[in-house]
Amino acid sequence: MVAWLPSSCCHPMAAAALLLTAMAAAPAFVALLHDDVEPMWGADHISFHTGRDGVETLALRLDKDHGSGFRSKRAYRFARYDIDLKLVANDSAGTVTTVYLTPDLVPPEDHDEIDLEFLGNVTGEPYTLHTNIFVNGVGNREQQFRLWFDPSKDFHTYSVDWNPRRIIMFIDSTPIRVYKNESSRGVPFPTLRHLRLDGSLWNADDWATQGGRVKTNWTQAPFHAYYRNFHVTPCAPSSSPGVASCGDERPPESAGFGKPGLGAAALHKARAEHLLYDYCEDPNRFKDEGLPNECTAN
Repeated sequence: MVAWLPSSCCHPMAAAALLLTAMAAAPAFVALLHDDVEPMWGADHISFHTGRDGVETLALRLDKDHGSGFRSKRAYRFARYDIDLKLVANDSAGTVTTVYLTPDLVPPEDHDEIDLEFLGNVTGEPYTLHTNIFVNGVGNREQQFRLWFDPSKDFHTYSVDWNPRRIIMFIDSTPIRVYKNESSRGVPFPTLRHLRLDGSLWNADDWATQGGRVKTNWTQAPFHAYYRNFHVTPCAPSSSPGVASCGDERPPESAGFGKPGLGAAALHKARAEHLLYDYCEDPNRFKDEGLPNECTAN
């Protein structure tokens, strides 16, 4: 905001000096998180805090009563979603902190979802990132990663780039997972529904930590997870004739991860060093019906 200049300010140079001073004193505009998201459940366990830098942080709380969750106010059909997250510190066993894309209420058979779920652990042990992709109500596409840093010490940026060609998951701009659109081969891919970004903190000690063997230590409650710097970049369509939006691409040709130099080597390295589980590498799980089509792509 620029300060009001009185009409008695008579000299143009003086007026200009006052204007520059006022502009320099005004803080830079920072989008506030509460303008972009809203409570979804457990509103009494959600709070917003603004730091000296003007960046607003959303805090989710989990205690024995319940956890909490929020969602973005807007939904998109193809976009890149970025958000910073700082996870539950110390003994986080049994807790799950999430970032995921999901549509508004639809029948179960129409449900799409792109999941990043952070599974807590006992003090001093690394977090596990559990990822999954649901299309038309069917998931079972789990991949898990061991985080290579302590995500409770500082904020890190987690991203999902969902475009007509593929879904890419990133940690601090490093790609860790790619799910390609191979619908021509019968591979399900989410294309029809607009998705919101949701976040939540909840108790899942029946499965989250070491398969449920380690339970939530409620003496450490309340637990907190923190989110900030939420940003959405809608997908930019190609310049093909008749293409007004990314959803019009036939075949899907929007620019994305497939171009040279956009992270294939980093993806290979991250997966070689940090991948814990890949459903495509678990033939015993699919011994009756065989591996899913996406697992057998060339």
